[in-house]
Amino acid sequence: MSNNPISAEQTKREEDLVRTVIASFDKTADPRLKEIMQKLVQHLHNFVRDIRLSESEWEKMIEFLTAVGNITDDRRQEFILLSDVLGISMQTVAVNNEAFGTATEATVFGPFFVNDAPLIDIGGDIAGDAPGQPCWVEGTVSDTEGNPIGGARIEVWEADDDGFYDVQYTDGRVAGRAHLYSDPDGNYSFWGLTPTPYPIPHDGPVGMMLEATSRSPMRASHLHFMVTAPHRRKLVTHIFVAGDELLSSDSVFGVKESLIKHFHYQAGDVVTPDGRDLGGHPWSRVRFDIILAPE
Repeated sequence: MSNNPISAEQTKREEDLVRTVIASFDKTADPRLKEIMQKLVQHLHNFVRDIRLSESEWEKMIEFLTAVGNITDDRRQEFILLSDVLGISMQTVAVNNEAFGTATEATVFGPFFVNDAPLIDIGGDIAGDAPGQPCWVEGTVSDTEGNPIGGARIEVWEADDDGFYDVQYTDGRVAGRAHLYSDPDGNYSFWGLTPTPYPIPHDGPVGMMLEATSRSPMRASHLHFMVTAPHRRKLVTHIFVAGDELLSSDSVFGVKESLIKHFHYQAGDVVTPDGRDLGGHPWSRVRFDIILAPE
């Protein structure tokens, strides 16, 4: 790649191509699609021209994206993982979840959500047989005026103590995930696992990229929530464990100060909120009050 100044003639050729490609979308019937495609072309061409992309580098990019596609299936979404580690997922979340009063902040969705998770009652157990320390999670769902929201659907999912989600196993297990509904006063509670750090899948092309750029695949300890209610903005968020040393280096940039919560650790002889017998094993508890913005 040459470091020589770019001539006026070369600049004209490059700019003419950009204009030609942008103009090729002029007849797009959908105005939003037209805007997206023309802006995409503009930014991609600017990138290529700015870094003076070599043909061999372009070939490596194509090979990388092909590998991302090849490893993606109905259980692993490498494209979402790529979006996550580039911060695109978090930027999209930011753009689509403008601050509204005291509403709970959103964060990344992640690649491990599954539809049709089991329904549990308030106070039920999402962990199943997943290994880990029991954790009592409780809180309320309300609007930004402080009014309780009954019947809100609360989806929760998390990794086990070995750092894996159920869908990463091949035996079809369902563990560490469920959904429940807030009661008429907006209250909810359930048993889960105390979150622990884990690496995002790094045995594929995204992991190779992280290794090549000296970045860690580790995620800060967290528990996923997705909360929906009529006439309210859907909330996709996590809560993070206060004191986790990975809070400042989360591999998908998902941590927000307002989502860091204190998980209070309890000795095995402390009585649980619902009287559950944990056989003398230690446990933890955390409170997460959820505030939904209007649609």
